[in-house]
Amino acid sequence: MVQIGYTMMTEQAGPRDLVDHVVRAEEAGFDFSVASDHSSPWLRSQGHAPYVWSVLGAAAHATSRIPLMTYVTCPTVRYHPAVVAQKAATVQLLSEGRFRLGLGSGENLNEHVVGTGWPSVDVRHAMLAEAVEIIRALFDGGQVTHRGAHFDVDSARLWDLPEQPPPIGIAVSGDRSCALAGRLGDLVIATEPKRSLLDAFDRYGGTGKPRVGQLPVSYDPDRGTAIRRAHEQFRWFGLGWKVNSELPHPDAFASATRFVTEGDVADAVPCGDDPGAFVDAVRPYAEAGFTEVALVQIGGDTQERYLDWCRTTLLPALRREFGG
Repeated sequence: MVQIGYTMMTEQAGPRDLVDHVVRAEEAGFDFSVASDHSSPWLRSQGHAPYVWSVLGAAAHATSRIPLMTYVTCPTVRYHPAVVAQKAATVQLLSEGRFRLGLGSGENLNEHVVGTGWPSVDVRHAMLAEAVEIIRALFDGGQVTHRGAHFDVDSARLWDLPEQPPPIGIAVSGDRSCALAGRLGDLVIATEPKRSLLDAFDRYGGTGKPRVGQLPVSYDPDRGTAIRRAHEQFRWFGLGWKVNSELPHPDAFASATRFVTEGDVADAVPCGDDPGAFVDAVRPYAEAGFTEVALVQIGGDTQERYLDWCRTTLLPALRREFGG
């Protein structure tokens, strides 16, 4: 059985629209939702980047059933881990236990804005591990003082603490991040349907824990329109995380993807209104062992039509194929 999720992609819609979209996703019958945590869009054509924690607070109040999750927050550069712990605990209280805290080592695109520089990947992983330990200590209650290699915490405490702290998910892209996720995470997050990532996660302690994937899609009754929109807004996705984590600005992503064609995007992203193509795109995640897959509909102004189609057509087709 694979649960199907909805993505509030903050890079392509403003805050009020994002809340409206997740309300509609709940009504359409999605099993869960995730939200990106960005200070910048990937490409200028996407055009948005509201503060996701305000959006999550509003979404928690506006919905009643659908789980919420960051996909993902970097708790090391732009945010101090003690601040992330407070934000996550508050959203867990507002949502009455429906929140999961997705964490990752971040992208230069978002983290460079505070002007402290972008660490090397090994340092980023060490910072993430230390940040998770601080967040868990604060979730445990009581007063926390910490003097570490990367962070200091001075007499911090969460005064509003949920009975059940948010489960922590950790994003992975290779063996080192899988080791960290298996040791410190309650679930694993990935954007590629690679069984090797889940096998590594299991080796390092992740056996039996949820595993959440994400898949871009471009619904439109006109397939050509769907392809053009996917190319205009999402052609960056194929660069891979070794590149995506390093580029500092939307213009850098535009330059790096100037030779990506519409055909390249159409080969990688299901486009149009054939539910079978979308089912086929989810299948590699199911076969790899993912228990949840969050779909990303490309185009902020297409969400209402997409959600109507999901309710009547796509979600029933996915559940016939994968259960749920």
